[in-house]
Amino acid sequence: MELGIGIGWRPEIAHEVEALAGIDWVEAVAENLCADHLPDSLVRLRERGVTVVPHGVALGLGGADRPDPGRLAALAARAELLGAPLVTEHIAFVRAGGPLTASPGLEAGHLLPVPRTWDALDVLCENVRIAQDSLPVPLALENIAALITWPDEELTEGQFLAELVERTGVRLLIDVANLHTNHVNLGQDPAKALDELPVEAIAYVHVAGGVEKNGVWHDTHAHPVTAPVLEVLAELRSRVEPPGVLLERDDAFPPARELAGELDAIRATLRKAAPPAGSQAPVESPARTVTVPGAPAPAPPVSAPPAPAPSVSAPSVSEPSVSAPTVSAPPAPASSVSDAARDRTAVAQTALLSALVAGTPAPAGFDPARLRVQSRSLAAKRADVVARVAPELPEILGDGYRAAFLAYAGGRPMSGGYRRDALDFAEHVLIAGGPADPVARRELTYWWRDRSGSRPPGRATRLIRAARAALVGR
Repeated sequence: MELGIGIGWRPEIAHEVEALAGIDWVEAVAENLCADHLPDSLVRLRERGVTVVPHGVALGLGGADRPDPGRLAALAARAELLGAPLVTEHIAFVRAGGPLTASPGLEAGHLLPVPRTWDALDVLCENVRIAQDSLPVPLALENIAALITWPDEELTEGQFLAELVERTGVRLLIDVANLHTNHVNLGQDPAKALDELPVEAIAYVHVAGGVEKNGVWHDTHAHPVTAPVLEVLAELRSRVEPPGVLLERDDAFPPARELAGELDAIRATLRKAAPPAGSQAPVESPARTVTVPGAPAPAPPVSAPPAPAPSVSAPSVSEPSVSAPTVSAPPAPASSVSDAARDRTAVAQTALLSALVAGTPAPAGFDPARLRVQSRSLAAKRADVVARVAPELPEILGDGYRAAFLAYAGGRPMSGGYRRDALDFAEHVLIAGGPADPVARRELTYWWRDRSGSRPPGRATRLIRAARAALVGR
């Protein structure tokens, strides 16, 4: 399946995307699309023959729980509505807690890394197979960017992805910006990861921009693509010709000419890095064995039966190791996942997420300073997204919105979606006696009442409330 050169479709740049020359396909965030109709811009693109791929962000296939049937059905519906040739998601967990740990459910509002252990791999593979059985088209999964890494990991990223493909047949969406992010933040070598993963399983590639602050690379999707990211793209192209390459931009959208310039830079990088005609050998999967230091013979293949559950202790993530992890025992059969493996994964992920969003102590083996960086990043993203889904809140609260939201988020983990979070925040402000300005308090009260009932008020009710507010001097 050849896709070509594409760009992420976002409502804010819909007109610009339609006007760009040489766009073969676009990718749209699945959760931002309605299940029964498409935005006019996507309809027009499809009528022109432009392929649209839905990109999910909420399944959490790397989580300890099995995938939610409702979320799977929603993703399947978007794929069918778009006539998409495939759907994509992430190798990540996005929520934790709940019945497996007998604790409150927690939402990250962000993609968090899966521990590269045999337990987590077993759980991920079963979740992927459940998703594949529920979707009408093939599934591809994306490697994510991370600020933190798990202690006592048993596989490198390339080994983990290779084993995932071997067990499930899933395709890969390789984000070269994420490989660069993990190089800066975690010391992981992008070239080594590319050498180890099965490049023939690549469905397409993401390219995106970011920024470095205080020695930490932030994968913002709000800055121009940098030269180091294009260098990773060139490394990938020297090994394989990817079926598609897509530019992602999610915020701080530039003029169309700048987007076109970034797409031209991607095209030029692919041309320059391509091996001379006829010189590229057929792509084969790398040999996937894990060497145990001091062993007289190579370790069993990565697909061989499992190691005991790892302990949760390791060197600080501020000094990541870039050498290949060692394996003390072969992995479990891919046919089933024990309840114990899910339980261990659930406990570990809940402890980490609780430390990030609820202020509980850092789990053993993690660097508390790096967790604080991740925690602040999650809270800042949460404030930004709530401001986008409920733009009335920063309008009502003015300059005090961000400080008030961050103070609220510091002690109140998100347990639902961002719209629920916006309602909970408004309620928190009102219960605390804010805002101090009586006009702002009245506006916030009306906003909260309009949206907190069992169903939103109708248009007539809104008009009556608006007239009443005007009469009382709102």
